Amino acid sequence: MSSFTRKSIISTMLLGSVLAGTAFTALPMNQPLIPVASAASSSFSQFLHDNAPSRTVTTNSKGVATVTNLSSTVVLVNKKRNLPSTYEPNDLVVPNIPFSFSGSSPKKQMRKVAASAIEKLFAAAKKDGIDIKAVSGYRSYATQKSIFDRNASIKGEAVANKTSARPGQSEHQTGLAMDISSASAGYDLQQSFGNTKEGKWLKANAHKYGFIIRYGKDQEKLTGYSYEPWHVRYVGVYIAGEITSQKLTLEQYLERGK
Repeated sequence: MSSFTRKSIISTMLLGSVLAGTAFTALPMNQPLIPVASAASSSFSQFLHDNAPSRTVTTNSKGVATVTNLSSTVVLVNKKRNLPSTYEPNDLVVPNIPFSFSGSSPKKQMRKVAASAIEKLFAAAKKDGIDIKAVSGYRSYATQKSIFDRNASIKGEAVANKTSARPGQSEHQTGLAMDISSASAGYDLQQSFGNTKEGKWLKANAHKYGFIIRYGKDQEKLTGYSYEPWHVRYVGVYIAGEITSQKLTLEQYLERGK
């Protein structure tokens, strides 16, 4: 098989995984590869176009900007883009991975596509001798409000908003994010986790399973939040690879879809 043909297959499969958000779809062997790859590339360009920040937000009379592509795997939520207070993903499940706490809890949940991907990530970590555990996934608007209000009462509102999202501005409400830590970090969500072997493994390998370190080091001016080596966000394998290799934020990457 020629190098070009092999690359065409890989490109098509990768792009397909982004658009479908699920497993790769097998290509019929008698199907022309170049037109398929071209169509996949065109579809992906359209995907980015449709999910561009300028096309996925609406502003109400009070000036509050609310995202509109709620079900998208690349929904962009930040300090300028809010989720509706009533939003809850309709496909939340509990991934089969170890958690840092026992018992049932909504924060063990993720959207189905992200849950499936994080199971693969944890399996790979175990295979490499890396012992990590999930700490916090889905959070409702009400739960995030409680967390932010508590942090604000302790640290002050301005300081709290560097490390804690206001309600409606948390990626955890999307069901696509998970906080991860290790025994070496006391299962705390601290920047020191990034210096552990587990934190280093996560940074180096998360993109292979569709996740990015959402709030990277020295990206605070772009993301609005301090460095969080524990916070991974599902965006799909292809996009995660692009963002990671090019050291971009999700905001910067999605701006390409203008």
